[in-house]
Amino acid sequence: MLRAIFWVSAGALAWTHAGYPLAAAALARLRPRPVRREDGTPEVTVVVAAHDEEDVIARRLENLLALDYPPERLDVVVASDGSTDGTDAAVEAVAERDERVRLLARPREGKVAAQDAAVAQTEREIVAFSDANALWEPDALRTLVRSFADPDVAYVCGRIRFNRPNGTSREGVYWRYEMWLRESESCLAGITGGNGAIYAVRRADYVDGDPRFGHDLGFPYALAQRGRRAVYDPDAVAVEKAPAESEDEYGRKERMLAQCWLHLLSGRMLRPAEPLYVFQLVSHRVLRYSSGLLHLALLGSSLALAREGGVYRTALAGQLAFLGLAGAGKLRLPLPGAALAWYYLIVTAATVSGLVRLLRSGVPTVWEKAEGTR
Repeated sequence: MLRAIFWVSAGALAWTHAGYPLAAAALARLRPRPVRREDGTPEVTVVVAAHDEEDVIARRLENLLALDYPPERLDVVVASDGSTDGTDAAVEAVAERDERVRLLARPREGKVAAQDAAVAQTEREIVAFSDANALWEPDALRTLVRSFADPDVAYVCGRIRFNRPNGTSREGVYWRYEMWLRESESCLAGITGGNGAIYAVRRADYVDGDPRFGHDLGFPYALAQRGRRAVYDPDAVAVEKAPAESEDEYGRKERMLAQCWLHLLSGRMLRPAEPLYVFQLVSHRVLRYSSGLLHLALLGSSLALAREGGVYRTALAGQLAFLGLAGAGKLRLPLPGAALAWYYLIVTAATVSGLVRLLRSGVPTVWEKAEGTR
C-alpha cells in the first residue's frame, strides 16, 4: 500500500506539472484545432466589477475609453459592489464627461452577482470583463474579439502580464508557465481556465449561476459542456501589478482554491463533455488542485519507505532539500531558485488550506483585494 501511494502521488505530480504540459504542447503541434480569427468590431460592453477601488478606478476607465476601438461600438459598466469609499463618485465624474460610462451601484453581494446584474442590462453582442486594477494594451479589445469570427467560440481569454516589483513574489513566473500551457490547450479542445484581467463572452452564451462559482474556472468548462469552445489569444494583453511578496498572495490563493475545490466537489466540473476536454480538465485542474495532498502523501510514504533505501531514500532526500531551499527563500537568502521554491510551497500549501476552508466555512461570495496589487 505504501509503495502504491508513493508511486501514484509521484506520478500524478510529475504528470500535472511536467508530463501533461509537454504532452499538450506536442499534441497541439501534431493535431491542432485552429481558431478562425478575423478583424472586426462587434458591439461590446466592458464590465468592471469593483469594490472600494477609488485609487485605481478612474485610471481603469480612462484606459478603456482610450482603446483603439470605434467609440460608438463600446460602452463600459462599472458594477460597484457595495463600495463605501469614493469609487462611485469617481465613476460618476468620468460618466459626466463620457456617456459611454455607466455606474451600476449595488449592495455588497459579491463579484459574480455584480457581473450578472451588469450583463442583464446590456444587449450588445459581446460582453468583456476586466479587473479594476488591470490596464489593457491599446489594441487589446480588437484582438480579443477577433476569435468570435469562429462560430464555435463562446469565450476568449487574453494574456496577463505582471509588472514585477522588488520582492520575493514569483507570480509572474507562474503565469508565464500557465500562459504557455493555455496556448497549447487552446489549440486542442479548449482552455480549462481563464483570468479576471481580460476575457470576453458572447452575450448569448453568458452563464448566470451561483455567485460562489467564479467565471475564471467556471465559464470554460460550463461552455465546453454545452458543446461550445473557450480559447486563448496571447496577443490580447492586460497588465497588472504583482504583489511584492509571496506571502501577500497566500490569502487570495487560499480563497481562490477554496472556490476551485467547490467546483470539483460539487460535481459540476466533471459533467459530460468532449473526452479530450475532460482529459485536459483532469490533468490540468483536478490534479493541480490536489497537488498539496499529493505532496503530503509522497512525503509520508517516502518517510515510511526510506529504510528500504534506493529510490525511496533518494526521493526523501530530494523533498527535504527542496523544503530547505524554500526555507532559504522565506529567509530571503540569495540562493538560486530559493524564491521560486518558497512561492511554490506557499501556493501548494494553499491547495490544502483552501480545501480545509471550504469544508469548515464554505466559500464567501464577496472578495477582498490582494495586498500590494493596486
